[in-house]
Amino acid sequence: MLLTAPHLNAPHAFSTRVGGVSVGAYRGLNLDDREDDTPLVAENRRRLAAALGFDAAHFARLDQVHGTSVIAVDGPGLWTGDALVSRTPGVLLAIGTADCYPLLLEDPEAGVIGAAHAGWKGTLGRIAQNTVQAMCALGARPERIRAAVGPGICGERYGVGAEVAGKFAEAGLGDFIHERGGQPHLDLAGANRAVLLGAGVNEENIWLSGRCSTESDFYSYRRDAGETGRMWAVIGLRAGTSA
Repeated sequence: MLLTAPHLNAPHAFSTRVGGVSVGAYRGLNLDDREDDTPLVAENRRRLAAALGFDAAHFARLDQVHGTSVIAVDGPGLWTGDALVSRTPGVLLAIGTADCYPLLLEDPEAGVIGAAHAGWKGTLGRIAQNTVQAMCALGARPERIRAAVGPGICGERYGVGAEVAGKFAEAGLGDFIHERGGQPHLDLAGANRAVLLGAGVNEENIWLSGRCSTESDFYSYRRDAGETGRMWAVIGLRAGTSA
């Protein structure tokens, strides 16, 4: 049901669509209730939280807007933005995706965690760097931060227009644009890795899942023409502990 990064100490997971109770186009562990049946999504969220030793009431989550805002939180709730950071035990940070990339971060020494949603706009705006900086404001240090880049749409499947490709080239991220079949394709996982490196995260502390959201194990907005569920990437600190 869940994917984990080998180098993160804090309770965390990248969900798949396996192990839930939703049906139809949302079959499986859909964690977004905007179109799916609310009671089914609530049960899916309960299962995810329980698998990590938390209650569903512990989630801190976002109304994501494909921006670069990072919010520091000290309890559960709902905010508008695209990344969360915390040093408060008992809070489970959650990011929703269905092709965009989820990033989970921790500084185990400082007891600071972060989670970010990185689509092409967030990646271009260096939301990964903003998240690292927000974690440092809570006591983290870049060289101690461990970062995990979860499943998202792979470069081979992510064709973009010339305008988007040009924006990445202008931002110094042109190495992650590749031509396939006469169309630019964007490697968002590689671009986020480069942004993390630029933010001071050590190369050996960055892990990429290597999984593509267009695989059958995941929800994919592109593959399913917009009628699909959402995975969550979550990370938290258990009460009485640090990362």
